[in-house]
Amino acid sequence: MEQDKVLEQAKVLFVDDEENILRSLKRLFMEEEFEVLTATSGDEGLKILQGDSSIGLIVSDQRMPGMNGAEFLEKAKKVAPMSIRMILTGYADVQAAVDAINKGGAFRYIAKPWQDEDLVQTVKEALNRYSLILENRKLNKIVKKQQQELKKWSQELEIIVQEQTMELQTNYDNLRKLHTRLENNFENTIQAFSGLIELRDKSMRNHAKNVAELAVKIAEAMGLHDREREIIRVAALLHDIGKIGIPDVLLGVSFEDMAAEHRVEYMRHPIRGQAAIDIIEDLREIGLLIRHHHERFDGKGFPDKLKNIDIPRGARIIALTDFIDIHIRRHPGDTGIAPTLKKVKAERSKMFDPEIVVFADKATEEIYRKRQFDDDFFEKELSPKDLRNDMVLSRDVISGTGLLLLRKGTTLNDTNMTILRRYYDLDPAKKGVFVMVTR
Repeated sequence: MEQDKVLEQAKVLFVDDEENILRSLKRLFMEEEFEVLTATSGDEGLKILQGDSSIGLIVSDQRMPGMNGAEFLEKAKKVAPMSIRMILTGYADVQAAVDAINKGGAFRYIAKPWQDEDLVQTVKEALNRYSLILENRKLNKIVKKQQQELKKWSQELEIIVQEQTMELQTNYDNLRKLHTRLENNFENTIQAFSGLIELRDKSMRNHAKNVAELAVKIAEAMGLHDREREIIRVAALLHDIGKIGIPDVLLGVSFEDMAAEHRVEYMRHPIRGQAAIDIIEDLREIGLLIRHHHERFDGKGFPDKLKNIDIPRGARIIALTDFIDIHIRRHPGDTGIAPTLKKVKAERSKMFDPEIVVFADKATEEIYRKRQFDDDFFEKELSPKDLRNDMVLSRDVISGTGLLLLRKGTTLNDTNMTILRRYYDLDPAKKGVFVMVTR
C-alpha cells in the first residue's frame, strides 16, 4: 500500500534533554519499519530538520533547558512545515501544551508518563496523517498538470471565455438577470467548445449539433425525463472534444482506414474528452457519457470494452446518433438516410442497443429529410443591424474565421441577435445574414 511505503521512508525525530529517555524511545520503536532520530536539545533538533527533509513526525519534550518544547515546535514549523508535530508534557504543563498547539501547530500532546502501546499507536496515526498530506500534495500536482494541458487545448477559446466573463461582471443588474445570463452563457460556452473540433476539420461542420439534435429526439421518444435529456444533449455537443488533442493527420480519416498505431492514438480521445471537462464538477456526469460513446453493445468497443447495459444509456444513444450523422453526411442531399438506417438495423445487438434502434427511423427522417419553404416565403440577405425578432435563418451563420455562430432554422430573438451582432464586429463574415421573409 502507498501509506506503508510512506511509513518505511518517513522518519521520526524525538527531542528530549534526557538521554536515557531517548534511548528508551529508540528501544520502543526498534522493530518498527520507520527510522528514529534523536536530539538532546531544540537547537540540535533544528539542525537535524534543516538537513533532512524526510522527517514526517517531530515529538518534543516540553521541559528542556534553553529552548522549551513549545518554542522548539514553533521554530520547527518554519523549517519543516509539512511535518506532524507533537509535545510530551506532564499534567502540570497543560498551558505549555496549549501554547505548543496554538503557536507550534502541534497535532496533539502526550501526557507523561505515557503508556508504550498508546505512544506507538499515536506515532503510527501521526505518520499516517503525514502520508495523507504527502498524497494530497501529489494529487494537487497532478491536478495542476491537467489544468496546464487543458489550457493548451483551449487556447482558441480564451478570447471568447474572457469576453463572456467580463460581461458577466459588468452587465448584471439584479439576481434574476444574473440567473438568465448565466444560463445563456453556459449554453454559448458549450456551443463554443462543441465547435472547436469543427474549426480544425471543416468536413465535420454541424456534426456535433446534428448528433445532439438527433439524440434528444430519440431520448424524447423513449420518454426520458428532462434532466437526462439535457445531460445527453450537452454530452452529444461535446462528444468529440477529446479530438482537439489528436494529430491533424487523423482528422477526417475513418477508423477503419487508420494504421494500427494511429488507431491506438485515436482510441484515446474519449478519455481525453472526459479529462478535459472533469475539473468542472457539474460536467462530470456528462464526461462519463463522452468517455463511453465509442463502446459497442457487444463489448468490442473502446476505451473500456463495456457491454450491454453496463454502458450508460446516454452513451448508447450518442453512439447511435454519431454513427448516423457520420454516414448520412457521406451522401448528397437526403440520399444517405435509407442506406444508413439499413446499416443501423444490421448492427442491432452488435454495435447498438436494439431497444434504442427502434426509435432511430422516425427521428432520423424528421431531422434529415429535406424541408422546402412555402412559396409564400423567399430568402433575403440582411445586415445584422436590420434583423428583427422572430425572423428565421435560412442558412447557417458563419464568422469570418469559420466559427459557426447560429445554424439554419434558428428563430431570432434579442439574445441571439445581440451575440450575432457582437461577433460580426469582432470577426466579420464575408456576407450578411440570410433569413426567410414573406413576399
